[in-house]
Amino acid sequence: MSWIQKLYETYNNCQSMIGAGSDENEVPLLPICHTTQKAQIEITIDGNGSFRGARVISKNEARTIIPCTEASGGRTSGEAAHPLCDKLQYVAVDYSKHGGSKKPYFASYISQLERWCDSENSHPKAIAVLNYVKKGRVIEDLVAHQILIVGGNGKLLSTWEKKKGETVPKIFELLASQDDAFVRWEVEIPGELETKVWKDKILWEKWFRYYSSTKEGKSLCYVTGETEFTADQHPAKVRNDGDKAKLISSNDSSGFTFRGRFLTAEQAATVGFEATQKAHFALRWLISRQGYRKGDLAIVAWAVTGVQIPKPTDDAVSMLAGDVSAGELSADTAQDLAIRLKKKIAGYRQEIGPTTDIVVMGLDSATPGRMAIAYYREFTGFDFLQRLDDWQESCAWLHRYHSIEGLDKNGKPKKKYIPFIGAPAPNDIAEAVYGSRLDDKLRGATISRLLSCIVDSQPIPRDLVEMVVRRASNRVGIRNPDDKRYYGDDEYTWNKTLTIACALFRKHNRKENYSMALDHNRTTRDYLYGRLLALAESLEEWALNKAGEDRPTNAARLMQRFAERPFSTWRTIELALTPYKARLGGKSKKRQRMIDDVIASFNPEDFISDKRLSGEFLLGYHSQREYLRPSDTNKETDEDETN
Repeated sequence: MSWIQKLYETYNNCQSMIGAGSDENEVPLLPICHTTQKAQIEITIDGNGSFRGARVISKNEARTIIPCTEASGGRTSGEAAHPLCDKLQYVAVDYSKHGGSKKPYFASYISQLERWCDSENSHPKAIAVLNYVKKGRVIEDLVAHQILIVGGNGKLLSTWEKKKGETVPKIFELLASQDDAFVRWEVEIPGELETKVWKDKILWEKWFRYYSSTKEGKSLCYVTGETEFTADQHPAKVRNDGDKAKLISSNDSSGFTFRGRFLTAEQAATVGFEATQKAHFALRWLISRQGYRKGDLAIVAWAVTGVQIPKPTDDAVSMLAGDVSAGELSADTAQDLAIRLKKKIAGYRQEIGPTTDIVVMGLDSATPGRMAIAYYREFTGFDFLQRLDDWQESCAWLHRYHSIEGLDKNGKPKKKYIPFIGAPAPNDIAEAVYGSRLDDKLRGATISRLLSCIVDSQPIPRDLVEMVVRRASNRVGIRNPDDKRYYGDDEYTWNKTLTIACALFRKHNRKENYSMALDHNRTTRDYLYGRLLALAESLEEWALNKAGEDRPTNAARLMQRFAERPFSTWRTIELALTPYKARLGGKSKKRQRMIDDVIASFNPEDFISDKRLSGEFLLGYHSQREYLRPSDTNKETDEDETN
């Protein structure tokens, strides 16, 4: 029960954040006995329950905090009314009269609202809503104000068939069927500053006190260690608004839930009503605020004290989001970002403290109704940041695939690509290994494996390293029509795969102490062959650009074959360079001398060997390419032209 204890503590430490949300996409930290719904209709009434107006709510303001019961908070179908805000079939007694196609549940809604309003914990806004819905005019008022649309027979239209040149009613822009419309209330009472029921903290507290008073049966809570009201059901919507999977569930009394070990669910473990709500609400808030989500997988890291911490699933650019502007981009940006990241992690150490509890948690589900904790670790602040810093340093390489919005010379929006030194994000690694169209299950499994490498300091799985090296070597085989950025249709994807392959190979062979800069003193066979390929490609690209030809070089086309049989393939590439050398004449003398110097660095037996190259040749290849880039300020100048 350690995970639920940590989440319970986190909720208690973040009380000031309850109800707050920076934007529509962020789920707020919910008050107890509340949930969120996307509302489509907002009805305004006065303190006496008289109709004042209504409007259709836009998508960017639809998220609404509403009171709920344990049953209604996790409802998927059937009768389980929310106590205040709900769908038309619950709040409108005239729903069936106007042709509503779904089963009406007004009786259960009104009886629950009446019991709340008759209690000592009633609230004026709830009473006003009760008085209004009792009049039975909800649908009628909405139709009169053209919020809901009826046909010639006076019945609600189930669908809207759009005709050419015709304006679509706002409600049908949000919903396929008006029957699914969710209603929230705004109550205008003299002297009350807050008219919105979903933002009224006093109303939240009144509902919590009332609902708690209706609970029966206490037992030992395994989280707090105290005797408390037992939770009948546990909250859903942990990963997103439509998530019905639960972490704790014990309602399958006729199936195989207990497998003969217990007679009742309570004999296994009991969790208090308040404890489970706090823990689940904290987890949902954390995932929305600082978690990684893709498909069924959700990963979140947090400090129990509530302070912000870096995400283990981010790369350097994402961790520094907002710290880099397009105007700062230069040749030294990559090194500068690496230094900034170091300083930012050091800043986290000061803010978090060495002994603060840090939790990393991964959630996944095999079925829509059940969710499991796929990964769970607890750290001190010092250990967590130390391992994150070690990952960013040991798996670092120079990458150029991140972009930032900027302006060109004419002031028009233009993407500028940020060179950065650091570890790639796990999601980018998964796409580099399997391609961008891998399914969510494989993506999630790969990211879960990489999470152990980041926070547990485990070695990079060898199969991932070998697969990404093979894929980077197969340059002409990479096809991604969805990515048409930076280097062209396929070059962007291949260059991203290449640098990620270099990062993983460097991490996997950490003892070799590979440098990210070109190492002139490294004379290993694979590294030198990689340099040769880059030099041959550079010389041919130069000649092609000079002639205005746009086609792949021989080095690019033969890269996979070169990785399999380097010596025999090099002979083919070298012979193909002859006409390009002649075309360039004396301008390419230094480039040719560089090729000769690399060949002279070989051990003769290594040079004539046709043994398959390891991923080290990609390091030599990429380092040599970066050395030849015109932006490199340390490159010697000679008669060569930049290409």
